Amino acid sequence: MLLQEFDTIIDRMQLALDIAKNLGQSIEEAKILYQMNEVLPENLQMELDDVYDENMAKQTVSLYKNQIKSKISEYREELMLN
Repeated sequence: MLLQEFDTIIDRMQLALDIAKNLGQSIEEAKILYQMNEVLPENLQMELDDVYDENMAKQTVSLYKNQIKSKISEYREELMLN
């Protein structure tokens, strides 16, 4: 994947993530976070548990959002070097 492609995908997902958060849709926010994780190459993907309710979704987002953003930055750096 090219850096520009990756940035476009992640930017759209980040916008969707922000919208879900602003609307208080925790389950949607968690789903988008999962999708962001799936865009990463397998060696950078995190093992995430399934979300069954809103409380679990909030907890998942709280636990993994920053870690996934860090993995996204790491992958961007890889793409820039290639």
